[in-house]
Amino acid sequence: MSDEKIDALGDYASSDLYEERERAALAYADAMTTSDVSDEVFPRVREHFDDDAIVELTEIIAWENASARFNRALRVPSQGLWKRRPSAAI
Repeated sequence: MSDEKIDALGDYASSDLYEERERAALAYADAMTTSDVSDEVFPRVREHFDDDAIVELTEIIAWENASARFNRALRVPSQGLWKRRPSAAI
């Protein structure tokens, strides 16, 4: 994923950088993470993913959420595995 897309992640719902399939997956991840998957979000996911892909996507999101909560509760710091590449000087 490009740095530009990562920088626009907070606005994925309206950013032209994301395809509708990506927006559906990110909305699903948001819903699973912050509340519950609504009757508006799940049909959008179904438009772009088959049953097997939805199960896999759900598992990955659930795993990442569980891992984040586990680490947060135990005060496990970031391992620093991802670092933003420096932007080119303008």
